[in-house]
Amino acid sequence: MMHDRTGPTQAQMQQMAESVVAKLPEEFRAQMGEIVMRVEDFATSEQLESVELSDKWELTGLYEGVALTERSVWESHRMPARIWLFRQPLIAEWRETGVRMDDLVRHVVIHEAGHHFGFSDDDMHWLEDQAD
Repeated sequence: MMHDRTGPTQAQMQQMAESVVAKLPEEFRAQMGEIVMRVEDFATSEQLESVELSDKWELTGLYEGVALTERSVWESHRMPARIWLFRQPLIAEWRETGVRMDDLVRHVVIHEAGHHFGFSDDDMHWLEDQAD
């Protein structure tokens, strides 16, 4: 998807993120049904604090939720997990690196989805390869 140097809108980035999920293997897509995916320009101060960052330009994505591997059958009434993409830091990274925007979005979505599954970094790389 081509964009001028202003980068994609929130709606365009949301569409890109949803396209990534649609291309994941079925066994992963089925377990991501409850996840809410959101695109915002920047992380909130609370979100930054949760990952021990202070610079809003450093965070491109965030998973908020309990990993499937850490859930208990006794838990109920939990808020749905969320994957956040932060548009302005992603645009800044796109401008700095020249990496295609859809590749950046893909990487962040898969990395954050990996947290949902309780994956290691190696597992996340494997999942990213499977989404090709």
